[in-house]
Amino acid sequence: MPKPENLPPVVVIGAGFSGTLLTIHLLRLGASVVLVERSTAAIGKGLAFGTRRPEHLLNVRAANMSAFPDDPGHFIRWMGFSDREQRNRFVPRLAYGQYLREQLMAAIAGATGRIRIVSDTATGIDTNGRQPVVTLAHEPREVASAVILAAGNLAPSLPEWMGGMAPDTIIADPWIAGALDRIDHARSVVIAGSGLTAIDVIMSLVSAGHTGRITAISRRGLIPRAHARAGPVTEPIAMPQQRGASLVKHIRRRARQIGWQAAVDELRPHTQALWRAHDHHSQARLLRHLKPFWEVHRHRLAPSVEEQLDRLRASGQLRFVAGRLLRAQQGTSGLEIAYRPRGHGELHTMPADVVINCTGPEGNLARVANPLLRDLLAQGLARSDRHRLGLDVDEHLHLVGGDGRPVRDVYAVGPLTRGGIWEMVAVPDIRVQVWQLARRLNGKVRSDLVAAQ
Repeated sequence: MPKPENLPPVVVIGAGFSGTLLTIHLLRLGASVVLVERSTAAIGKGLAFGTRRPEHLLNVRAANMSAFPDDPGHFIRWMGFSDREQRNRFVPRLAYGQYLREQLMAAIAGATGRIRIVSDTATGIDTNGRQPVVTLAHEPREVASAVILAAGNLAPSLPEWMGGMAPDTIIADPWIAGALDRIDHARSVVIAGSGLTAIDVIMSLVSAGHTGRITAISRRGLIPRAHARAGPVTEPIAMPQQRGASLVKHIRRRARQIGWQAAVDELRPHTQALWRAHDHHSQARLLRHLKPFWEVHRHRLAPSVEEQLDRLRASGQLRFVAGRLLRAQQGTSGLEIAYRPRGHGELHTMPADVVINCTGPEGNLARVANPLLRDLLAQGLARSDRHRLGLDVDEHLHLVGGDGRPVRDVYAVGPLTRGGIWEMVAVPDIRVQVWQLARRLNGKVRSDLVAAQ
């Protein structure tokens, strides 16, 4: 009679927030796990929480950062916070990375013989047999009862207009370790993008002593808004029945009644259901017209960060520009950046010494170099979602193959699943997603055990 330890483990590919938290839940439920991560330094932290810069603060207040949906006060207790003022703090992301890693180590300590961490790169998945088999670049193949892709946000692609720039004038990915260190503090910097990544870059430059001018340019020039000083208290509401433009009018009306932060926050339990309630064409219209405005209100800054940005703008060191970047060429005294200001037909130019790409993570899988994703696409085991935000998944998070059918025993979690459910980049959303999947996978493992017996 087979024992649980003789059944194939669940293989989790990626050890950032999504993969780490899924592994913690699976281990707590008694499952066996193989956690695959190329960089052991990233385990338990990933890109978002692997930063070592104290100026990078969480974009969610401490009171809502517990890793466990069934224990909302867990992170507060771990930090030693107690009163309401502390609950509303925005702590450094490096502290949260330590929190995640500590929870993983505790789960590993209580799961003797049920966890292996493999430092390698997954390059393919074979689904032709009874169980999926994961191919690794250097280690032996891993037979799995289920495979979960938890790759997080994909690396940004380089905009076409940056393609001909000299390597020493461009930073293609600001999250690469040490990428910003080579910028002379007196140089003029142009940042392509004005979202949360751009804000992180601005904070890092200024904290390092940068004195040169910083210009952040994006199509609409929108900047993430700040959280209220104290968390808005919102009562649970029924999901709004409005759709499309009527839904937008409803949110605006609620914002006038209770404040925009509260109006957005009360939608959070319903955002994914509202997204699915719109058909493909309606979703496309929402992305085309609403997405930039929604994101700057939904994904916010700590109030202290907004205050620092205001001081930098008042001093003249920082400015935000609305416009379309078109080209960059080398002039006699540095780069010359050509752009078309929003609402104007004529071209403008501005000087720069360095350009930093902060256009956000790639969503179009056809442009991704990840070997595993390329293999899955080539095999027809995966496809892009209709809006090219990431992978297409079904309601149970199975990958959807090229033939439109779910792929048995192969799943995705985290930002890769945005196309199907839209809101899946922040901790409060991902923690619920992986918590639910862990319980579903644990039930599957138990069913497999019974069947094997």
